[in-house]
Amino acid sequence: MPRNNSKTTNRSGHVTGVRTKPLVAVIMGSKSDWETMRAASDTLKNFDIAHESRVMSAHRTPQLAADFADNADSRGLEVIIAAAGGAAHLAGVMAAHTTLPVLGVPMTSALNGLDSLLSTVQMPGGIPVGTLAIGKAGATNAALLAIAILANKRPELKAKLREFRVEQEKKIKETTLY
Repeated sequence: MPRNNSKTTNRSGHVTGVRTKPLVAVIMGSKSDWETMRAASDTLKNFDIAHESRVMSAHRTPQLAADFADNADSRGLEVIIAAAGGAAHLAGVMAAHTTLPVLGVPMTSALNGLDSLLSTVQMPGGIPVGTLAIGKAGATNAALLAIAILANKRPELKAKLREFRVEQEKKIKETTLY
């Protein structure tokens, strides 16, 4: 699983140079979540967003999770995407320890992800977590929402996001059923 590597690649897979400090963290409660959360990482890569991907658990490594969130802002992170299944408290723990936007992605679990969804979305007033769809669609949309947040201060990124939306529309219009 990629971390904060010293080199980055463009959409074609070519090395483009030394990576800047990550703006987004993609964290997950278990290595098995990577299969789903790779969609978030790939989406961020497609927009050339420096990011890091890590495994930490709200329950098995609570101090690591708290320290990560406590230090995220000072490390230059601007958005945290947190994914977990079952009790799914990782996004909530992140949100409790930072004022950065935290986007929660519920993982498919024993109850088809419904337990994860409810654990992620039901935060007490005052500690917000923006909760996305269960699974891969949620991972992709969390990355796109993180990009939209970053684009508020970055006109070139806003232009890329608009271009992405135009391309999506074009693909649908060109879709035929025969």
